[in-house]
Amino acid sequence: MPSLNPTDTQLLQIVSSADPTTIADVIAVMQNIDQLLPSNDGLKWFNKLYLMVTQQIDSAPLSDGWEDAAWLTRLDVVFAGLYFAAITDWLKQNPDLASSWEALFEARNRTGIDRIQFALAGMNAHINHDLPQAVVDTCQETSIPPQHGTNQYNDFTALNTTLDSMIESAKKLLRVRLLGDELPPVSALDDTLAAWSVAAAREAAWNNAELIWHLSDAPLISSAFLGTLDGLTAVASKALLVPV
Repeated sequence: MPSLNPTDTQLLQIVSSADPTTIADVIAVMQNIDQLLPSNDGLKWFNKLYLMVTQQIDSAPLSDGWEDAAWLTRLDVVFAGLYFAAITDWLKQNPDLASSWEALFEARNRTGIDRIQFALAGMNAHINHDLPQAVVDTCQETSIPPQHGTNQYNDFTALNTTLDSMIESAKKLLRVRLLGDELPPVSALDDTLAAWSVAAAREAAWNNAELIWHLSDAPLISSAFLGTLDGLTAVASKALLVPV
């Protein structure tokens, strides 16, 4: 494996040693990543958005409580673990790294790209590729099949309003180029960002989790489906990362 630069060496140490079991653990790892990465690293801006979202959810739960808080917390931890694992795979040049994540990592230091583009490309990879698997893994751990109308699904969808609100705020906060200089008006970028809905992506992820669950006895079909899902997600990530 080629030698890493000092920043990526420290990044690998952070993510490869991460073994979160609580939301607080997840936040601590993300904070370490945020403190390490410089402003000219596109990964910083996805990590920043993910950190903001996780802190918001942790500090402001639903007013009437969750229907299955333990399941939702476990899902959040498993989900974040897939993000840390993706960084580890990239830095170790693991050939099994999902192409949807590779699109973001390869563009980390490109100029001419808006910070929110990096943030949403990461959200795209994490939600569309990782979230179905995180739901399946959590359901396997808890012996609860993923199904619409369950307590787990209700909690899953109850997050959407908060998440969409956070994304809209982030679009305003992060809508500057990678190095922080102001963006000129770019209608094509505005159209792309407006078309990206976290609620729609999460609903698709739940549907895909149900499909993966039902394909558990057909590993070849399941593998082919996951490969297609990864490819489509990678195309979307690359579209989100077109320089403006």
